[in-house]
Amino acid sequence: MNTIQPEPPAQPPAVFLMGPTASGKSGLAVKLAHALNGEIISVDSALVYRDMNIGTAKPTQAEREGITHHLIDILDPRESFSTGQFKTQTYALIADISRRGKLPILAGGTMLYFNALSNLAPLPEADESVRAKLDQQFAEFGKDAMHQRLALIDPESAARIHPNDPQRLQRALEVYELTGKPLSQFFQEAQASPLPFNPIKLVVAPPDRKLLHEQIAKRFRHMLAQGLVEEVEALYRRGDLTEKMPAIRAVGYRQVWAYLKGEDDYTAMTEKAIAATRQLAKRQFTWLRRETEAAHF
Repeated sequence: MNTIQPEPPAQPPAVFLMGPTASGKSGLAVKLAHALNGEIISVDSALVYRDMNIGTAKPTQAEREGITHHLIDILDPRESFSTGQFKTQTYALIADISRRGKLPILAGGTMLYFNALSNLAPLPEADESVRAKLDQQFAEFGKDAMHQRLALIDPESAARIHPNDPQRLQRALEVYELTGKPLSQFFQEAQASPLPFNPIKLVVAPPDRKLLHEQIAKRFRHMLAQGLVEEVEALYRRGDLTEKMPAIRAVGYRQVWAYLKGEDDYTAMTEKAIAATRQLAKRQFTWLRRETEAAHF
């Protein structure tokens, strides 16, 4: 006699609100949270840092409109926050928010984090000694040679990671150094495992790139008027931070840091920061084009 197997329990939904920088994701996330009884999980590698408010366009308490936001202001700028840490904490947050009868709304522009949630097995934690060795090799041989090294051990990751993205390039090499396994293998292993939630993917993609570029320039100049240089100067004067740390590598911060070191004048700093932000948006669009199952608007 055949027995009827019970249906597996439905996975809780989680909204992924993705988009390039300066596209209005934060405000839209708040509106969705009000409408859908949600809480927001920030998917932004810079918003995790305290004392970095202006240059990250961190939403103020007023802009959050009473909606609970997670993964904002959780670290000091001298600390690092790996993709694995993000994934672990976010999975726990999604489960907790869902248990309380609310909707998790994941909003941000760090596409590597979004990708990790559905396409990445647990990675080893960062190792300072390995990173120091890789930093030395990057300085000695250059980013192109290091990218060629990655291509030999992990051609799939090398095809996905641009030589001008040293942070991701270093991480891929570090993972191989620590485990002997290419980063792409971790992606393959993750794809074989079911997700503990049902992602509903939404993409905010401004159709007019020229308008977005203008908005990026306008926003950065507004950040300068708000006191971005003074914000970075306070970090610079601490004495325990360097431009090699992930927090200071953030777009805008690294250009102002170079200005404070006397490497660029004010005009060059402004132009470089705007150009770097536009390059970031371009990379984000590249990621977003792969989200074929998402609703684009």
